[in-house]
Amino acid sequence: MTGDVTNSSGQAVYPGWLPENARNYLDHVGCGTSLRDIARRKGCHPSTIGRRVRAVEARREDPLVDEALTALQACCVSSSETINQFEEHLPMTAPLRPPLVSDDTTVNREARRILRRLCEKEATLVLAQDMDKAIVLRKGSDGSQTRTAVLDRKVAHAFALKDWIQTAKQGRVSIYTITEAGKSALKRLIEEDRKRRRAPMEMAEAATPFLAQHQTWGEKPVKQEDGTIRKMRINLAESPLAMLARRKGADGKPFLTMDLVQAGEKLREDFERAQMGPRVAQNWDRFLTGGDRGSGFSDGGIGEGPSAARDRVARAVDDMGPGLADVVMRVCCFLEGLESAEKRLGWSARSGKIVLKIGLQRLLKHYNEVYGFVPASLD
Repeated sequence: MTGDVTNSSGQAVYPGWLPENARNYLDHVGCGTSLRDIARRKGCHPSTIGRRVRAVEARREDPLVDEALTALQACCVSSSETINQFEEHLPMTAPLRPPLVSDDTTVNREARRILRRLCEKEATLVLAQDMDKAIVLRKGSDGSQTRTAVLDRKVAHAFALKDWIQTAKQGRVSIYTITEAGKSALKRLIEEDRKRRRAPMEMAEAATPFLAQHQTWGEKPVKQEDGTIRKMRINLAESPLAMLARRKGADGKPFLTMDLVQAGEKLREDFERAQMGPRVAQNWDRFLTGGDRGSGFSDGGIGEGPSAARDRVARAVDDMGPGLADVVMRVCCFLEGLESAEKRLGWSARSGKIVLKIGLQRLLKHYNEVYGFVPASLD
């Protein structure tokens, strides 16, 4: 939605970019509407509105959030006082506009510029109490500060209310950093720009800006049939294994080394090449037990996939054994998160991570011994 819209009480005009939680807060605190009335209009329980209101109230410790809500709340009160001066049947001829950026276009345009800068390493948004402008500073390796962008304070209000930035330090000079919500918003905006540029070629393709916010692109070495290694662009966020690989242990080193990750990805490649997913997803426990494995994967059915790939997966599962194979298959092949896998297997919390690492070590040893598998270097 672009531009200004009236709130549910018709007493004030809110910016189109204002989040729903903040609207509920202003309806209740600024306009005096009861939680029950707001909930009735929104079609939800009053306790839901109450939680939203309390969540926004808790964020008022942020100077930018407090300034923005104070301005909007004053607008609600002023508008309400103006209405009381007229008879109820007389409409307002000119709704009062809050002293904030009112349109989505400006907010999104500035977000494309500023959020990119805040995604840079050691970048922060700095704002003093008496400044009308905020600046983005990037810290260099020598400790020097470089100004990379300037932002209007009114737009910074919108960023804070939308939870795109958060306070890292408060005081006369406040320091802000980008949030995960801000990074996701930037991905959506970039995807929208890409769709707009490629619109003539993608008329039949539906826009997927919210899908883009969950994508993290990177390169993966893939061995070709001729033995050469080719780097492929993939979505690293697609696999729970890749996300675990980015985590670091207490010693500061990655929890999963790259050779373990590539062993898990090799198992997934064979799994997908064998087209085992649809059938095994429905009843794959039989496959793990090994007792009646062959009957479920005859070559005569439709979509069964190459038998060689199925055999490689079967040998790997046999070598890992029960327990280890369970968690490795769920995370690497069925792309389940660790928490989900632990619940399905009836394990205690945080136990799956250790078992997964042991299973991947066993899988890597199996590939080394049977196929002479040597993980490709990313360099």
